[in-house]
Amino acid sequence: MQSRGLFITVEGGEGVGKSTNIDFLEQHLRERNIDLVVTREPGGTELGEDIRELLLRPRDEPVVPAAELLLIFAARAQHIAQVVEPSLAAGRWVLCDRFTDATYAYQGGGRQLPVSMIRQLEQLVQGHLRPDYTLLLDAPVDVGMSRATERGELDRFEQEKTGFFEKVRSTYLQLAGESSGRYRVVDASRPLAEVQSQLEDVCRELAACWGVRLR
Repeated sequence: MQSRGLFITVEGGEGVGKSTNIDFLEQHLRERNIDLVVTREPGGTELGEDIRELLLRPRDEPVVPAAELLLIFAARAQHIAQVVEPSLAAGRWVLCDRFTDATYAYQGGGRQLPVSMIRQLEQLVQGHLRPDYTLLLDAPVDVGMSRATERGELDRFEQEKTGFFEKVRSTYLQLAGESSGRYRVVDASRPLAEVQSQLEDVCRELAACWGVRLR
């Protein structure tokens, strides 16, 4: 009987190096013969990527926080149905760039939407699905935003003020503290080699804890 796959999410604010380090994790896990699906939110499907473009594109019209929240969960519903659940059911590991913790951080912390609203949508869209393991790449806001600015033109979220991102970071750290072991916090302010050394330790931990899932 095929065992269920492992659901790993990578979280963090702007400029913490998620893309670079997800590439590193992907390579590291594939080298260990893990059957892996790498995806992202919002996105991961054709519809999800269309919604992502709507969410990130700067616009003159103010976006109502509740509308933003509903768009994110619409993309998530499609993503779970088309990518996440089928992959996990087939025994594949899923490595996802952000998931619902990002919604609590950005829409709950940053936008100050009621947590109860997010929880209702989480239950409606996800049922019992939750990540097995979450890596939080954490760095001070000024460090992350400096890096993000160096990348070039900022998207709609990246154009928010410092106070917004301080609330996002604070919420992430609060979630990590309340996670009962699901989170691993990685100091992403360190040089890349040191960050990836921390990630190698995480991969060894995953292999030890979930060795029955290795091919």
